[in-house]
Amino acid sequence: MTEGYDLEECLAAVDPAACSYEEWLHAGMALHAEGMPLALWDDWSRRDAARYKDGECARKWRGFGRGADEVKGGTLVQMARDAGWSPAWDKGEAFGWDVTEVQGGASAPGRIVDPTWVESAELAEPGEEWRGSDDLIAYLEALFDPGEVVGYVVESWDNEGRRVPSGKGPHTETAGEIIERVRKYDDDLASSIGWNDEDGGAWIRFNPLDGNGVRNDNVAEYRYALVESDDMSVGRQLAIMRELELPAAAIVHSGGKSVHAVVHVDAKDYDEYRKRVDLLYSTCRENGLKVDVQNKNPSRLSRMPGVTRAGRKQWLVAVDAGKASWAEWREWIDEQNDDLPDPESLADCWDALPELSPPLIEGVLRQGHKMMLGGPSKAGKSFALIELCVSIAEGVPWLGFGCAKGRVLYVNLELDRPSCLHRFKDVYAALGRTPQNLDKIDVWNLRGRSVPMDKLAPKLIRRAKKKDYIAIVIDPIYKVITGDENSADQMANFCNQFDKVCTELGCAVIYCHHHSKGSQGGKRSMDRASGSGVFARDPDALLDLIELPVSEELRKQEVNKAVGHAVAATLQRAGKLEEASQDDLCTEKGALEAARSLLSGRQYEDAAKYAEAARQAAESLTAWRIEGTLREFPKFPPVNLWFDYPIHRGDDSGVLADIDPEGEVPGWQRAMQKRKPKEAKAKERKDSIALAFEACGIDGKVTVSALAEYMGVTDKTVRNRLKEHGGFWIDEGEVGRK
Repeated sequence: MTEGYDLEECLAAVDPAACSYEEWLHAGMALHAEGMPLALWDDWSRRDAARYKDGECARKWRGFGRGADEVKGGTLVQMARDAGWSPAWDKGEAFGWDVTEVQGGASAPGRIVDPTWVESAELAEPGEEWRGSDDLIAYLEALFDPGEVVGYVVESWDNEGRRVPSGKGPHTETAGEIIERVRKYDDDLASSIGWNDEDGGAWIRFNPLDGNGVRNDNVAEYRYALVESDDMSVGRQLAIMRELELPAAAIVHSGGKSVHAVVHVDAKDYDEYRKRVDLLYSTCRENGLKVDVQNKNPSRLSRMPGVTRAGRKQWLVAVDAGKASWAEWREWIDEQNDDLPDPESLADCWDALPELSPPLIEGVLRQGHKMMLGGPSKAGKSFALIELCVSIAEGVPWLGFGCAKGRVLYVNLELDRPSCLHRFKDVYAALGRTPQNLDKIDVWNLRGRSVPMDKLAPKLIRRAKKKDYIAIVIDPIYKVITGDENSADQMANFCNQFDKVCTELGCAVIYCHHHSKGSQGGKRSMDRASGSGVFARDPDALLDLIELPVSEELRKQEVNKAVGHAVAATLQRAGKLEEASQDDLCTEKGALEAARSLLSGRQYEDAAKYAEAARQAAESLTAWRIEGTLREFPKFPPVNLWFDYPIHRGDDSGVLADIDPEGEVPGWQRAMQKRKPKEAKAKERKDSIALAFEACGIDGKVTVSALAEYMGVTDKTVRNRLKEHGGFWIDEGEVGRK
């Protein structure tokens, strides 16, 4: 942003005496960030002899560069522009992200006025025919209703050569009462309002009060804000105000070196007032009008028209200037900053169509486009996105889809830093891949530091600008959602932030979101995401994960397979694999028996240990199906996966292909799938009665009644289970083992 600009020239154009403390500090931070010497900042600061303190620059300098949001040279360029400086040649880049953030408050809509080209407005002081009382009446009628309380000050005192208001002044009279009295005494303001301070002039509060005081808490209506700038000629101030169409209820010449514009903000409360004033001031700054920020308070005094000040008139320049209201002005501002492209004729590009962006994920997503991964909790969405980061960095397939190779940023919003970094290492290990391109994966850990997406987007763009990422992964988005998740317009604005990132950086943005509550199987993939349908319809690619129910038979099958592989690996290491039957390795029981017969004691213990670990892993497997809704590519067949913590692996055997998601399976069928085989149920009953007998036998004699009480069943049920077991006798209510 500062390439081609002379920062020393920019610094020289700024008067340190006119800077706030924050602006002075930002100037130093900008010089530090761009590698300029401390002496340059210190020499410049000495120009403000009243505030300069020896050694203060050096102390501040040592702390620069340690914060997350370092101020860059572009801030100094903008400060110089605000002061009226312009370069010999203009890159047109004066408004980078760092500048927007440095300014504080709400972000301005953009530049409308080029202050370097604004011609000074004609402004002639009224002649001898001027009646101050007429200006005052017109001012009061423009700003207040007759019954509203108005505060004003007509006395001043000398503060080091500067006349400043003295005391609170009257603050219980209504506008109607003041107007009536001014008219009564004609042009004699001394008699009507008590003014006779020709050296200091007079001041008036531009918002109505409650009659109980003059503090911010006493403001009855947050109707107006004060715009004042005294760092340029009055004519240029007025010209910029007019160019900006500021909705000014009144504009008053201060009798000094500024005009005071009382501008409509029409806020419903103090909070909204602050936000609107921040936006108003930011817009003024963006357009070359450096507003005095000390005037932000709604109870602030402004110059009263109709009086004189050191021989100069404080006169009413205009009423009802610019737009009629805040709402009308904001709409106009937005229209002026319409940066939409013009329509183009298809005939002009038919024979020279632009090239399509290359695929990032083959058959799914192009580079520079957006993708959302949706799914319920425990689906392993974060792990899937980490797998994707690994696939892009290493240039290998992801869930069966080919991936372009390049640099990727993973924005972690949910996990603490150690957990996040360990996940990457765990995924690499589980995938069996040797990390060869770790330098192509950047991780931005923001847990506890996340901000709404409209604030995060510029920060992200600034950091990623020169990184050449081909993909940015944001996980998860619920951490950065602004507004009501179910509001279509609010979520449309939220999703637009992803477009900004894609457009500014030319990379893909990939993010995940959770399902709504309830069964999802009967819904279309784009209807499963929580909140507004905008979520599912906005991205160029939507990949949706939905869980598949795993029956007991299928679970047992996976356990047998996993244990068989684990035992086979142990036999292989012992050189005994050839002696084992393939049939033996097809079941958990057969594999363990083969290991017992073929391995030594220590070897068998290892085999049993690996088999148990494999069994537990197989028991924890969950089954998933990915469906895609694509904008740029044809729909792909559903992809069936096992989530084998911490990675997803494809269902190579095809056993998941015929399983329907839970919501699509009839209730009776779901019950059948979950129902255990008769043999398993019988074994559970036998085991439970044997366990109960052992527990009750601690006290000696075991009875049917004791067993029934222990198991929470009837005596009849106990007798039936004892009979089914076959290993017990019953004699007059007493139970014993055969």
